[in-house]
Amino acid sequence: MIGFQTRPFLREDAKSLKVIGAGLGRTGTLSLKVALERLGFDKTYHMTEVIAHPDHVPVWEAAGRGEPVDWEALFRGYQAIVDWPGCHFYRELLARYPDAKVILTVRDPERWYDSAMQTIYAVRTAFPRWGIPPRMRRLLAMTERLIWDGVFGGRFEDRTYAIEVFRRHNEEVQQTVPPERLLVYEVKEGWGPLCAFLGVPVPEGEPFPHVNDAEEFRSRIRWMSLTVRIVAYTLLGLAALFVACLTVWLLR
Repeated sequence: MIGFQTRPFLREDAKSLKVIGAGLGRTGTLSLKVALERLGFDKTYHMTEVIAHPDHVPVWEAAGRGEPVDWEALFRGYQAIVDWPGCHFYRELLARYPDAKVILTVRDPERWYDSAMQTIYAVRTAFPRWGIPPRMRRLLAMTERLIWDGVFGGRFEDRTYAIEVFRRHNEEVQQTVPPERLLVYEVKEGWGPLCAFLGVPVPEGEPFPHVNDAEEFRSRIRWMSLTVRIVAYTLLGLAALFVACLTVWLLR
């Protein structure tokens, strides 16, 4: 892979974000993250980074309340950002990083809704809340407030309304971002448009990454849900056993 020093777009001010992903979740954002990192934009921020770093959650909560955020501290070590929650703040990021390029990932609205409903929206009820660690509960609460209650006004299950929000977001991005800085992109288009837009070579003989499709996501959630439930019920059983033993001991 060609290094950073040979790519003008990557070389200048390596501490700043170079790419802002404005596309909503379930538009191929994880595939785009993998692709960007393969092209040298390493690392690329994604919701997976919030999951891996629960200490980032209070920062996104503050951003959601409209409070000042130290974006440089949050994105230290990152070259790009895609997916939630960053896509919700593309205007703020655009103002803070005026030289960054913007990628709006899109897909058929009907298919987007089906995918989001079956995956990221389903996470809300996939786990017993009492069995989830407090830091993960805070993450889920943040996504509830910011995405499902905030962006979709608590009406994501209203298909027509949610799709209209999706369409309106895409239109607003295209009206807000200067055309020369914006790529409207479907990941199924592959390397060509992406590399041309970023001014980097196409990886020779390497297929474009396609990861985290709906079935893969659902399979992962089922496995995680089962694991959480097993652990939670095991702990509950041990607690019940402890209480029973303590009761017997006290009654001796």
